[in-house]
Amino acid sequence: MKKIFKSPQFLFGIYFLLALVATVQSYFGSSTFNKIQYTAYNNYIIFKQSFFHLIENKDLYILYPTEHWDLYKYSPTFALLMAPLVIFPNVIGLFFWNAINAFVLFFGIKKIEDVNLQKQKLPSIAFEKFKKQTPVLFGIGGFVLIEMLTSIQNEQSNALIAGLIILAFAWLEKDKIWLGTLCIVLTVYIKIFGIVAFALFLVYPKKGKFILASVVWMLVLGLLPSLFVGMEQLQLQYESWWRMLSEDHAASHGYSVMGWLKTWFGLDVSKNVIVLLGVVLFCLPLVKFKNYTSYKFRWLLLASILLWVVIFNHKAESPTFIIAMSGVGIWYFFNEKNKLNLVLVILAFIFTSLSPTDLFPRFLRESLVKPYVLKAVPCILIWGKIIWEMWNVNKKVSFSKIKTFDLP
Repeated sequence: MKKIFKSPQFLFGIYFLLALVATVQSYFGSSTFNKIQYTAYNNYIIFKQSFFHLIENKDLYILYPTEHWDLYKYSPTFALLMAPLVIFPNVIGLFFWNAINAFVLFFGIKKIEDVNLQKQKLPSIAFEKFKKQTPVLFGIGGFVLIEMLTSIQNEQSNALIAGLIILAFAWLEKDKIWLGTLCIVLTVYIKIFGIVAFALFLVYPKKGKFILASVVWMLVLGLLPSLFVGMEQLQLQYESWWRMLSEDHAASHGYSVMGWLKTWFGLDVSKNVIVLLGVVLFCLPLVKFKNYTSYKFRWLLLASILLWVVIFNHKAESPTFIIAMSGVGIWYFFNEKNKLNLVLVILAFIFTSLSPTDLFPRFLRESLVKPYVLKAVPCILIWGKIIWEMWNVNKKVSFSKIKTFDLP
């Protein structure tokens, strides 16, 4: 019986069950916006209808209040890629959408665990022991469960984004450049901030092949809708997308560094200035070129990317944090264990994952958690520590110094 609970199949079953629960919960719910009743799975309807708007030559980036509330904010390519789901009834398509998000994240974590074990170069007996225990899979996979559920309860694509970025890293570590760059390009055409993951390009050899593969995938996926709507119409869609993103940038601070600085310190600094500062800090460790050969430096960069795209996103909301918490999980479960890291990861679990749930009384959520963007603060602190660790990375850390945990 213990072997069952320790198996990857058991965790996969939990992810499957959560996708099913989230689907049922959304399908039988409803929401009201501007006194109009919509489905509780409004985001899925936005994605589904975007396909029909695309092939009917309608502007993807305007409101369609008779169908759903809120704007479609993804690329024309993403609208086309929804095609396999739109043929199903909503309840089935919704489940497949939630399952895709959950399973891509699961397999991303599983893949990175396999890479991590291979990089440790353990003796065969120790390798088999740790492979059977799957400490990283259960550690990260269990750690992000609440955030993953939050994301798919809102029919968001964030778990998919996190999974694709992690898969990109795993493929690049295995020198599978075409697969790795495909994953990164897919994130860009889902949410444009996925472009930050191209920073992985810097720490791997064969940069010419990396650039070639990236350009090919960008062109193929970017122009794919033209096969159905023509180049002229596709150009209009991209122009409308850019216009919508430009206007969208002006609103809100979200659960981000911008929101933290404003609510804690009263600093209403330009978002562009803060993002520029974030870029500088993000790139600072990358000037140490000799560290690129360090596996630890590379997975720290992955964790930094996953956190950066959330905490420097002025539109970051609660379902977005599955991306950031995936970065926190990689940072903690791959890292050396010490008291400071333990305190930080506990703070992240409490204030990032648990604070929006009913485990926190409503009055605390409304008077403390939301106004002071406490969901973001532990992630900001951890990202700062990751930058420090990348700057001071020790390439000679041995496996004996990396403590893991035994599963029961």
